[in-house]
Amino acid sequence: MRKTLISAGALCLYAASLLAQAASTLSPRVREYVSVDAPVVALTHTRVMDGTGGPLLADQTIVIANGRIQSVGGSGTVQVPAGARALDLSGHTVIPGMVGLHDHIVYETNNRIVNLNFSAPRLYLASGVTTIRTTGALEPYSELSLKHEIERGRIPGPRMHLTGPHISDGEPFDLGLPGNTVLWFRFVKTPEEARRVVAYWAEEGADWIKLYTRITRAEAAAVVDEAHKRGVKVTGHLCSVSFREAAALGMDNVDHGFLVNTDYDPLKQPDQCPPDFRQRLLGVDLNSDEVRATFRDLVAKHVAMTSTLAVFEPSVPNRPPMDQRVLDALDPEVRAEFLGVRNQRAMSRDTTALLLFRKAQQYEVAFVKAGGLLAAGMDPNNGNLPGFGDQRNYELYIEAGFTPAQAVQILSANGAKVLGVSDSLGTVAAGKLADLVVIRGDPASNPADIRNVTIVFKDGVGYDSAKLIESVRGLVGVR
Repeated sequence: MRKTLISAGALCLYAASLLAQAASTLSPRVREYVSVDAPVVALTHTRVMDGTGGPLLADQTIVIANGRIQSVGGSGTVQVPAGARALDLSGHTVIPGMVGLHDHIVYETNNRIVNLNFSAPRLYLASGVTTIRTTGALEPYSELSLKHEIERGRIPGPRMHLTGPHISDGEPFDLGLPGNTVLWFRFVKTPEEARRVVAYWAEEGADWIKLYTRITRAEAAAVVDEAHKRGVKVTGHLCSVSFREAAALGMDNVDHGFLVNTDYDPLKQPDQCPPDFRQRLLGVDLNSDEVRATFRDLVAKHVAMTSTLAVFEPSVPNRPPMDQRVLDALDPEVRAEFLGVRNQRAMSRDTTALLLFRKAQQYEVAFVKAGGLLAAGMDPNNGNLPGFGDQRNYELYIEAGFTPAQAVQILSANGAKVLGVSDSLGTVAAGKLADLVVIRGDPASNPADIRNVTIVFKDGVGYDSAKLIESVRGLVGVR
């Protein structure tokens, strides 16, 4: 039995109505973290970066009613309804709820990989990430259950778009990865087998399928064809298939950007992931015809790119800046492992990691200038925590050369476009679901202020960020 195909607009409106209804049926263990829950709420005298890429707006008022944004505009022009709960947000900034497109429900280190069904949803929501795409599941059925529990108001967390397991060619352990990392993968040997995997997970409720580094073009083509027949989209952490080949195959999204793209490797062979190719990326000219050709193909085929700068930054010695929130959230044993790895990297004198990271940043700026759709996400691993990594991406985009308004757009509206929910989410606009992030300070002037989240509104219900973060103290890496 195949999924019934309906228009994307109708599907978004139907899903939005269901999610909005959940606000009135939150369980006691969710309400414990609610700080603002009134039929009508007015956020007054706040700065707004609305997610459209437009300039920072000063002294704005946002009126929320029945889970949606009723109106937004200058505080002197928007009337606050009688009886509304009014919050004076002078000195604060409001941005749309972030949409994380590579936000796993796991934490991975060099020695372990653990599902974080308890702490990850809380950290995402606390950080202002109100919608995620899981982009490869360690335990797909666990994520399906988690999604349903969040929708029913029994667990605090973001709305979830689910991805099935990673699909790769070959045999287990071919990838040379540590520990139980192979549990992420479903290995296939033929296009027909790849089709069966897609059909199974589409029926089970996956919204996306993820391809991994050793997939062949024939297998990838079968995945794309089967997925699209069933109303499911395809993304991938690629290598054996390059970005230009992904565009030709009809994929919807490519993950991780420059540092996984083999379009430019002179040693690349068809359907093979070339060893040590990342070192050869240092010689790539970002103004070359080859790079322009990649961008041209991705734009022409409407293939979005998911940026994950926060994932790659920890490979650079002494980066990112130490964040006490991370140390507080990690399990003591996991914290010790993280600090050991960080200290070991700090002793390295190799400048290659920094040069590659800078080039990855420049590549994403160039992609956007070429008309590409860039969205954002992160892998929770080695000190890069759920939600905190999404926030760090904002700082890294500013460092790369994006304006603050562009950075917010990448983190919110662009992700909503990739997921097909931009009619309901992604910008601060009248009629949209009230997914809003209240930040103490001005991240447009001081990017690090993006970490100072105080209230996160999801469907018009305001959650206490600090309380959610405190609830997972010492647990990340365990549960």
